[in-house]
Amino acid sequence: MPKRKAAIAVGGVAALGAAALLLPNAMASQDGGSADAAGAPRTMKANDASDLAAQLQKALGDAFAGSYYDSGKQQLVVNVVSGDNNLIVQAKKAGAVVRQVENSTSELKAAAQTLKTKATIPGTSWAVDPRTNKVLVTADSTVTGAKWNRLESTVQGLGSGMATIKKSAGTFKTFVSGGDAIFSQVQGGNVRCSLGFNVKASDGSPAFLTAGHCGVAAKDWSDSQNGQPIATVDQATFPGQGDFSLVKYNDATTQAPSEVNVGNGQAPVQIKQAVDATVGTTVFRMGSTTGLHDGQVTGLDATVNFQSETDPNGVDTVTGLIQTNVCAEAGDSGGSLFTQDGGAVGLTSGGSGDCTSGGETFFQPVTAALQATGATLGDAGAGAGAGAGDQSGAGGDAVGGGDQSGATADPSATADPSATADPSATATNPAGTGDQSGAGAGDQSGAGAGDQSGAGAGDQSGTGDATGTGHQPGTGAGDGSAVNQGH
Repeated sequence: MPKRKAAIAVGGVAALGAAALLLPNAMASQDGGSADAAGAPRTMKANDASDLAAQLQKALGDAFAGSYYDSGKQQLVVNVVSGDNNLIVQAKKAGAVVRQVENSTSELKAAAQTLKTKATIPGTSWAVDPRTNKVLVTADSTVTGAKWNRLESTVQGLGSGMATIKKSAGTFKTFVSGGDAIFSQVQGGNVRCSLGFNVKASDGSPAFLTAGHCGVAAKDWSDSQNGQPIATVDQATFPGQGDFSLVKYNDATTQAPSEVNVGNGQAPVQIKQAVDATVGTTVFRMGSTTGLHDGQVTGLDATVNFQSETDPNGVDTVTGLIQTNVCAEAGDSGGSLFTQDGGAVGLTSGGSGDCTSGGETFFQPVTAALQATGATLGDAGAGAGAGAGDQSGAGGDAVGGGDQSGATADPSATADPSATADPSATATNPAGTGDQSGAGAGDQSGAGAGDQSGAGAGDQSGTGDATGTGHQPGTGAGDGSAVNQGH
């Protein structure tokens, strides 16, 4: 049987607005030499900062109170509350910026646990912010009246200097679609999601990762609307400890390149390894609805409580997600979150807002999905994670404000003919923001995700617990056309 190259290029869209060029060597200087004897802060890449943070977290023990990457200065900042001065000196000599803070990791964890117990309200989220050394609480547009009063009272009860609260545009929901569009026919219409990253399954067969709520909604997937299935769900997790699916190509000879197609005729970004997210790192998201957008990682190990679509009074819980201020919309679910230098970071799950007003978006960590499924990344077989794991010490480093969502590339940068496509360019979606398959309307989150209430809100070390409004299946156009559910 002749080999069939995978028709789905990871993360691409058919029509994408102009994208600037990414200079592959633009961050080469971040490698910086080792710190000098006086312990001057060292410039480094985000991945190197992640590795160093993990080492310092172990060395500092209880004195460690979180860390983040200062992308402007290209430095790792480590918070300490107290501890052996010799260890702090060693941290400085290792190249980190060390700063004294008020709140310890255990205190921040306790505050997040109190919020979880007293204020698990649909449309809210919280995570530890290492940049402010506080718990940042976010409420979407549905949190009003008595709900807002309850949330505000709980925050105030944590004490002065422990937490802050802010409003977010839109409502928390899953984003159905993303990356190169993939489709499935289910009872009542089509489900649309997006491919995240091509991988190899544990048995060596070609496969790809996408969102778990996509894999729960439908089993067989095609690369075209109403087309014949080319892949079948092998594993799916949603709700619970993650939002990821492993989908195997039906043709075992399928060639599945380890790359992200950023569209517009640009060379794809080669995916070299899976990496753990670091707070403060710039990341790029590709989705079939909104194209290419960028922003920063603002929180780790977040828990999202979507309002259950099967139980009006229930909550669907997903744990262990990455929080960002990258924008996304319906149809972007499952799509790729990656770094400038080719690190696979996450799979689009859900969030609030849109690519006009911004908002928060949550992602399934790729490293955790690879570990859980036994898959390896793409052509090179890079396994679960070159990153350093959780650098927060408090379980969810930060929830940032969404002011960096959709930032474009530096207009002063000159084009390098050898450069690959710049993921930092904001994409234009000529086809509009809606789901482009069928007659679906509104937030076309997939059906069949099941009741997620009570699933794994549990032990996230006080990490960014978030509660959302859940999946809202799209309605038909009223002319007899099928309901199209975008994921």
